[in-house]
Amino acid sequence: MAEIQIRGVGKTYGRDTAIMSGIDLTIDNGEFVVILGPSGCGKSTLLRMIAGLEDISAGEIAIAGQVVNRLEPRERGCAMVFQNYALYPHMTVADNIGYALKVAGVRKDVRMTRIKAVADSVGLTEFLDRKPGQLSGGQRQRVAMARAIIREPKVFLFDEPLSNLDAKLRVQMRHEIRRIHNRIKATSVFVTHDQHEGMTLADRLVVMNKGTIEQVGTPSEVYARPSSIYVGGFIGSPAMNFLPGEISAAKGGVILESGTRIDLSGEGLREFDGTIVQVGLRPEQILLGPEGRGQIPARLDFVEELGSGRLYHLQVEDIPVCVLSAEKHDVSEGQLVSIVVPPLVPHLFDAASTKRIELDPVHAPVVAAAMA
Repeated sequence: MAEIQIRGVGKTYGRDTAIMSGIDLTIDNGEFVVILGPSGCGKSTLLRMIAGLEDISAGEIAIAGQVVNRLEPRERGCAMVFQNYALYPHMTVADNIGYALKVAGVRKDVRMTRIKAVADSVGLTEFLDRKPGQLSGGQRQRVAMARAIIREPKVFLFDEPLSNLDAKLRVQMRHEIRRIHNRIKATSVFVTHDQHEGMTLADRLVVMNKGTIEQVGTPSEVYARPSSIYVGGFIGSPAMNFLPGEISAAKGGVILESGTRIDLSGEGLREFDGTIVQVGLRPEQILLGPEGRGQIPARLDFVEELGSGRLYHLQVEDIPVCVLSAEKHDVSEGQLVSIVVPPLVPHLFDAASTKRIELDPVHAPVVAAAMA
């Protein structure tokens, strides 16, 4: 196991093309950290800098207390699992798994003992004599993981390893990766653009955006208290709804552009009086109600049937809003309805800075929208 410390790390291409700057992050011994973000946000570049496959333009990275900026990849104690598996097609599964030991001069009998032990741990014992071309995508990914495990590294690095698998295999491999991590307790850093992978695998999430870290926290913390509009919209499926409005201490809440009030009663509102905000509402936390209940008025666009529930697509003024509900309402397209906002549901973000607005917990949102 090894602690990873990333201090002031930046990456610049050419003279002035900065793609990453000021990255500070500590990953604890044995922790499973997922770096999450869309394509081009810098997550894979950061992983490759930890591995030594990309040079660092600024700052430093330390693994197990040793600064590794100038160390070759093989000297850093990391094992990397790639998206494309990177297996040798002419070698058997056993030879692929044990290749690093062979290069290191480990005796064949010792090598085979370790190969069999690792293969058994990832369910590959019956495939040791096969070649990669004879395996499924999930089996090839397990070979890549076994090849990393056998090196007994300080750190596991995963670069979107499940992207090439179908949906069912991705779920199976997520479980397999987490089980392996729980068993061997190595420090793991996993890069993905898939929030489902991040939420299910991570001890902590690192959400990146345009070469910077937006938020670090446990999956439940990031979901419950997103630090910005970007994080709120990126984490959660379906995505968070946003409605523009203005905080009014006199009226005790946020006044939406439609004139509807979302009650945020409390003295804490005075600090933010007059602030233009975006109100974040998660589809699974708001409710669909009949027209005229004094809630947020909306018009139904269409309904997606999900089996276990329904996703209702609405229009509030000209803004699309989704409601995810297990209840199957008898509604039709074009019908006027209302959105009901239960207590403590709204998230507030400053429209100018896009950052989260925190109210005193005593003065948290307490009641759904009432007509102003």
